Amino acid sequence: MLSSHNLVKHEYQNIIYELRPCKDKHGNAIKGLFNAWIILNNPSQYNSYTTDAVKEVILAMRESSNDRSVVAVVFTGVGDKAFCTGGNTKEYAEYYAGNPQEYKQYMRLFNDMVSSILMNDKPVICRVNGMRIGGGQEIGMACDFSISQDLARFGQAGPKHGSAPIGGSTDFLPLLVGIENAMYSCTVCDPWSAHEALRLGLLTEVVPALKVNGEYIANPMVVVDKWVDDRGQIVYGRSKSGDDLAKGKEIMKSGVVDLTALDEAVEKCCTKLLYTMPNCLSKTINALRMHKLAFWDMNKESHRDWLALNMMTEGKAGFRAFNDGPKDNREADFVKLRQMLAEGHEWNDELIKTISPQFQ
Repeated sequence: MLSSHNLVKHEYQNIIYELRPCKDKHGNAIKGLFNAWIILNNPSQYNSYTTDAVKEVILAMRESSNDRSVVAVVFTGVGDKAFCTGGNTKEYAEYYAGNPQEYKQYMRLFNDMVSSILMNDKPVICRVNGMRIGGGQEIGMACDFSISQDLARFGQAGPKHGSAPIGGSTDFLPLLVGIENAMYSCTVCDPWSAHEALRLGLLTEVVPALKVNGEYIANPMVVVDKWVDDRGQIVYGRSKSGDDLAKGKEIMKSGVVDLTALDEAVEKCCTKLLYTMPNCLSKTINALRMHKLAFWDMNKESHRDWLALNMMTEGKAGFRAFNDGPKDNREADFVKLRQMLAEGHEWNDELIKTISPQFQ
């Protein structure tokens, strides 16, 4: 009898863990071989991860890594709105804000989640079913491949909401898109379209998701240049504006989102990985991951300490503003904050209340 190397037996409550049969080159299911699907299951909050969900992702990554019948891992989310938008801001605002000792322990779990992806013995494919923002971008970049539907958006949110993108983005993003693009994304926090992300080198493949009159069309919210790469993939897209944007919104309303093409592309990638020597594949992946791990392992502990302490100041203010502010204004008053700090105002509840949108 084969030994089990899983740490614990666990029934998943906050994510979905499924074994789906591998398919051969002809699309036929193969007996005894599977792809493990790890699915974030919090669609009402854009698949943000709670503390309990983080724990389960760690266990699921470990289980899929140990399972001898698993060929590849697909990491995704429920629905078509978001892969993941990062940590659960309600939990951040109501529990971790002002509690650095608690957030430090949470960040131990987060770091272990990222490491569990980077240390999985199987190739990990991020199936980007929707937005990949903030911490969602970070866990997505820890994966080995990213295949996206073209309505998805990619980016950071930290400096806008009281944090810094040091849960992986400052480590991984320069490797993937270059230092200048990484700098702009991590500081200004403007999102990229899927086509733009593909052009920059963030993604493996992009496929259409919007069907109008039964036919797939490219994302109508972006301008797509009329040239394609050697795989037939559109490689550039920038957001529309003015009348073009209004027309794009009307087209969006007339269509339906269908992720069939995304699933087919993911399955195709899994099949290609199936037709390789397993140990050689694992060694190749681990050798390439070392570029990410070199920066991740060097920085993760000092970043964890800083993020914990930040929950007493900008993190506390930013997450409470996002959680409690009105729907159309969830950012702190940045100008007022800078003015008060320039005057020497100390960080206290009076300052936080003054800059919070819910009190304006």
